[in-house]
Amino acid sequence: MIPAYWQQASDELAQTDPVMAGLIATYAGASLVSRGDPFVTLVRSIVGQQISVKAADTIWSRLRDAVPETSPAAILACSTETLRQCGLSARKVEYLADLAMHFHNGEIHTHRWPAMSDAEIISELTAVRGIGVWTAEMFLIFNQLRPDVFPLDDIGLQKAVARHFFAGERPARNRLAQMGERWRPWRSVATWYLWRSLDPVTVEY
Repeated sequence: MIPAYWQQASDELAQTDPVMAGLIATYAGASLVSRGDPFVTLVRSIVGQQISVKAADTIWSRLRDAVPETSPAAILACSTETLRQCGLSARKVEYLADLAMHFHNGEIHTHRWPAMSDAEIISELTAVRGIGVWTAEMFLIFNQLRPDVFPLDDIGLQKAVARHFFAGERPARNRLAQMGERWRPWRSVATWYLWRSLDPVTVEY
Protein backbone atom coordinates (compact mmCIF):
# COMPACT_ATOMS: atom_id res chain seq x y z
CA MET A 1 0.00 0.00 0.00
CA ILE A 2 1.48 3.35 -1.10
CA PRO A 3 0.77 6.30 1.21
CA ALA A 4 -2.03 8.56 -0.03
CA TYR A 5 0.05 11.59 0.92
CA TRP A 6 3.17 10.61 -1.03
CA GLN A 7 2.76 12.83 -4.09
CA GLN A 8 1.73 15.88 -2.08
CA ALA A 9 4.62 15.36 0.34
CA SER A 10 7.15 14.94 -2.47
CA ASP A 11 5.89 18.04 -4.28
CA GLU A 12 6.01 20.21 -1.16
CA LEU A 13 9.48 19.00 -0.17
CA ALA A 14 10.77 19.66 -3.69
CA GLN A 15 9.34 23.18 -3.65
CA THR A 16 11.00 24.15 -0.37
CA ASP A 17 14.36 22.35 -0.50
CA PRO A 18 16.62 22.24 -3.61
CA VAL A 19 18.57 19.22 -2.32
CA MET A 20 15.37 17.33 -1.68
CA ALA A 21 14.10 18.32 -5.13
CA GLY A 22 17.13 16.64 -6.67
CA LEU A 23 16.67 13.46 -4.67
CA ILE A 24 12.96 13.29 -5.46
CA ALA A 25 13.69 13.65 -9.17
CA THR A 26 16.36 10.96 -8.99
CA TYR A 27 14.17 8.41 -7.21
CA ALA A 28 10.83 9.25 -8.79
CA GLY A 29 8.42 6.36 -9.11
CA ALA A 30 9.29 4.64 -5.83
CA SER A 31 7.82 5.17 -2.38
CA LEU A 32 7.21 3.70 1.03
CA VAL A 33 5.20 0.48 0.95
CA SER A 34 3.66 -1.08 4.06
CA ARG A 35 4.12 -4.78 4.73
CA GLY A 36 0.73 -4.81 6.43
CA ASP A 37 0.31 -7.02 9.50
CA PRO A 38 1.73 -5.23 12.59
CA PHE A 39 2.55 -8.38 14.56
CA VAL A 40 4.42 -10.02 11.68
CA THR A 41 6.35 -6.80 11.04
CA LEU A 42 7.44 -6.59 14.67
CA VAL A 43 8.42 -10.27 14.73
CA ARG A 44 10.59 -9.66 11.67
CA SER A 45 12.18 -6.65 13.33
CA ILE A 46 13.17 -8.74 16.35
CA VAL A 47 14.44 -11.59 14.17
CA GLY A 48 16.66 -9.18 12.24
CA GLN A 49 18.25 -7.37 15.17
CA GLN A 50 22.08 -7.24 15.14
CA ILE A 51 22.50 -9.80 12.34
CA SER A 52 23.00 -9.53 8.59
CA VAL A 53 20.08 -9.28 6.18
CA LYS A 54 21.01 -12.68 4.74
CA ALA A 55 21.05 -14.34 8.17
CA ALA A 56 17.76 -12.67 9.09
CA ASP A 57 16.12 -13.90 5.90
CA THR A 58 17.30 -17.46 6.59
CA ILE A 59 15.97 -17.45 10.15
CA TRP A 60 12.72 -15.85 9.04
CA SER A 61 12.23 -18.55 6.42
CA ARG A 62 12.77 -21.27 9.03
CA LEU A 63 10.41 -19.54 11.43
CA ARG A 64 7.67 -19.34 8.80
CA ASP A 65 8.13 -23.05 8.12
CA ALA A 66 7.89 -23.84 11.83
CA VAL A 67 5.07 -21.39 12.57
CA PRO A 68 3.25 -20.77 9.27
CA GLU A 69 0.50 -18.67 10.84
CA THR A 70 2.92 -16.34 12.70
CA SER A 71 0.23 -15.10 15.07
CA PRO A 72 0.55 -14.28 18.78
CA ALA A 73 -1.26 -17.50 19.74
CA ALA A 74 0.94 -19.59 17.45
CA ILE A 75 4.15 -18.08 18.81
CA LEU A 76 3.00 -18.66 22.39
CA ALA A 77 2.10 -22.26 21.57
CA CYS A 78 5.50 -22.93 20.00
CA SER A 79 8.15 -24.48 22.21
CA THR A 80 11.39 -22.70 23.05
CA GLU A 81 13.30 -25.60 21.49
CA THR A 82 11.46 -25.21 18.18
CA LEU A 83 12.13 -21.48 18.06
CA ARG A 84 15.79 -21.99 18.95
CA GLN A 85 16.11 -24.54 16.14
CA CYS A 86 15.08 -21.81 13.72
CA GLY A 87 18.31 -20.03 14.62
CA LEU A 88 16.94 -17.58 17.17
CA SER A 89 19.04 -16.73 20.21
CA ALA A 90 17.63 -17.44 23.66
CA ARG A 91 17.14 -13.70 24.19
CA LYS A 92 15.22 -13.27 20.93
CA VAL A 93 12.98 -16.20 21.85
CA GLU A 94 12.19 -14.33 25.07
CA TYR A 95 11.52 -11.13 23.09
CA LEU A 96 9.12 -12.92 20.73
CA ALA A 97 7.27 -14.47 23.66
CA ASP A 98 6.93 -11.06 25.33
CA LEU A 99 5.71 -9.49 22.08
CA ALA A 100 3.17 -12.27 21.56
CA MET A 101 1.98 -11.95 25.16
CA HIS A 102 1.48 -8.20 24.80
CA PHE A 103 -0.69 -8.77 21.72
CA HIS A 104 -2.49 -11.73 23.30
CA ASN A 105 -3.32 -9.77 26.47
CA GLY A 106 -4.56 -6.74 24.56
CA GLU A 107 -1.73 -4.49 25.71
CA ILE A 108 -1.00 -3.51 22.11
CA HIS A 109 -4.03 -1.52 20.96
CA THR A 110 -3.82 -1.68 17.17
CA HIS A 111 -7.47 -0.68 16.84
CA ARG A 112 -6.71 2.57 18.68
CA TRP A 113 -3.59 3.48 16.71
CA PRO A 114 -5.33 5.65 14.11
CA ALA A 115 -6.34 8.04 16.91
CA MET A 116 -3.01 7.81 18.78
CA SER A 117 0.01 10.06 18.35
CA ASP A 118 3.39 8.76 17.22
CA ALA A 119 4.72 9.22 20.75
CA GLU A 120 1.85 7.23 22.24
CA ILE A 121 2.44 4.31 19.87
CA ILE A 122 6.18 4.41 20.55
CA SER A 123 5.48 4.29 24.28
CA GLU A 124 3.20 1.29 23.81
CA LEU A 125 5.68 -0.61 21.64
CA THR A 126 8.76 0.08 23.76
CA ALA A 127 7.04 -1.57 26.71
CA VAL A 128 7.80 -4.83 24.88
CA ARG A 129 11.19 -6.39 25.63
CA GLY A 130 13.51 -6.06 22.67
CA ILE A 131 11.75 -3.10 21.08
CA GLY A 132 13.54 0.21 21.50
CA VAL A 133 12.72 3.68 20.24
CA TRP A 134 14.53 3.19 16.91
CA THR A 135 12.64 -0.04 16.16
CA ALA A 136 9.36 1.66 17.07
CA GLU A 137 10.19 4.59 14.79
CA MET A 138 10.99 2.24 11.90
CA PHE A 139 7.67 0.54 12.54
CA LEU A 140 5.82 3.84 12.39
CA ILE A 141 7.47 4.72 9.10
CA PHE A 142 7.39 1.38 7.30
CA ASN A 143 4.30 -0.31 8.71
CA GLN A 144 1.99 2.48 9.82
CA LEU A 145 3.19 4.88 7.09
CA ARG A 146 3.22 7.78 9.54
CA PRO A 147 4.30 10.85 7.54
CA ASP A 148 6.31 12.88 10.06
CA VAL A 149 8.70 10.56 11.91
CA PHE A 150 12.33 11.69 12.16
CA PRO A 151 14.60 8.97 13.61
CA LEU A 152 17.46 11.04 15.01
CA ASP A 153 19.48 8.00 16.09
CA ASP A 154 19.38 6.34 12.67
CA ILE A 155 22.90 6.07 11.28
CA GLY A 156 21.75 6.13 7.66
CA LEU A 157 19.87 9.38 8.19
CA GLN A 158 22.89 10.90 9.92
CA LYS A 159 25.20 9.87 7.07
CA ALA A 160 22.88 11.17 4.37
CA VAL A 161 22.37 14.55 6.03
CA ALA A 162 26.15 14.82 6.53
CA ARG A 163 26.72 14.09 2.85
CA HIS A 164 24.16 16.48 1.43
CA PHE A 165 24.19 19.36 3.91
CA PHE A 166 27.41 19.32 5.99
CA ALA A 167 30.17 18.44 3.52
CA GLY A 168 30.44 14.94 4.94
CA GLU A 169 30.68 15.93 8.60
CA ARG A 170 28.16 14.20 10.86
CA PRO A 171 25.93 16.83 12.54
CA ALA A 172 25.32 16.89 16.27
CA ARG A 173 21.99 15.44 17.35
CA ASN A 174 20.45 18.84 18.11
CA ARG A 175 21.62 20.18 14.74
CA LEU A 176 20.08 17.19 13.00
CA ALA A 177 16.82 17.85 14.83
CA GLN A 178 16.92 21.46 13.64
CA MET A 179 17.47 20.29 10.07
CA GLY A 180 14.40 18.10 10.33
CA GLU A 181 12.21 21.08 11.14
CA ARG A 182 12.47 22.30 7.55
CA TRP A 183 10.80 19.08 6.34
CA ARG A 184 7.75 19.08 8.62
CA PRO A 185 5.12 17.69 8.26
CA TRP A 186 6.77 15.21 5.88
CA ARG A 187 9.91 14.16 7.76
CA SER A 188 9.31 10.44 7.11
CA VAL A 189 9.27 11.15 3.39
CA ALA A 190 12.41 13.30 3.56
CA THR A 191 14.14 10.56 5.55
CA TRP A 192 13.14 7.96 2.98
CA TYR A 193 14.65 9.98 0.12
CA LEU A 194 17.81 10.60 2.13
CA TRP A 195 18.13 6.85 2.74
CA ARG A 196 17.71 6.24 -1.01
CA SER A 197 20.66 8.51 -1.70
CA LEU A 198 22.87 6.09 0.23
CA ASP A 199 21.30 2.91 -1.10
CA PRO A 200 19.05 3.05 -4.19
CA VAL A 201 17.47 -0.31 -3.30
CA THR A 202 14.05 0.32 -1.75
CA VAL A 203 13.99 -0.66 1.91
CA GLU A 204 11.12 -2.72 3.30
CA TYR A 205 10.69 -3.25 7.00
